[in-house]
Amino acid sequence: MENYKEPGWIEVIAGPMFAGKSEELIRRLRRLDYAHKKYLVFKPAIDNRYSDKEVESHLHNKIPCITINESKEILSYLADNIDVIAIDEVQFLDYPIVNLLVKLAKKGIRVIVAGLDMDFRGEPFPIMASLLSKAEFVTKLTAICVRCGAPATMTQRIINGVPASYMDQVIQVGANESYEPRCRHCHEIDSPED
Repeated sequence: MENYKEPGWIEVIAGPMFAGKSEELIRRLRRLDYAHKKYLVFKPAIDNRYSDKEVESHLHNKIPCITINESKEILSYLADNIDVIAIDEVQFLDYPIVNLLVKLAKKGIRVIVAGLDMDFRGEPFPIMASLLSKAEFVTKLTAICVRCGAPATMTQRIINGVPASYMDQVIQVGANESYEPRCRHCHEIDSPED
């Protein structure tokens, strides 16, 4: 990452499930400890897979966080000495998060977010699409396709052992019991155009 003269920018860590997005977010935050930077970590309340009070990766590395339901809650935690705001699973927050994060970056705060860029159907999450276009830095991670071993950029939802239908509910929090990383060739979905 380049060394900017003025602080304040947006970094997005994106990719499918099991690509290491939370792991990368935690790594970046631990580096801030060495630099004596003050940061706040948030995650949406809907993400209660491992813990309500921590961002936890699938490898079980964790860091304390504040759980929120709406993006505006972040404002009540801000203080003048905060250098960095980090959010895991940002795609699950309400759309006003985009403008809030842009404003924070303009005020000189480094913003680091991690999230799924696409849902199980292969459609972009609107929040992530906007943040990806507004970010100064984007890290696109891939997983390993469970079918063929190729780089996986897609998240396959599995229901009762079979791929989910395009018409199934988009938001369903889960882990390896419900999702698999797949490459575009092994990703299976019945699209409305079929």
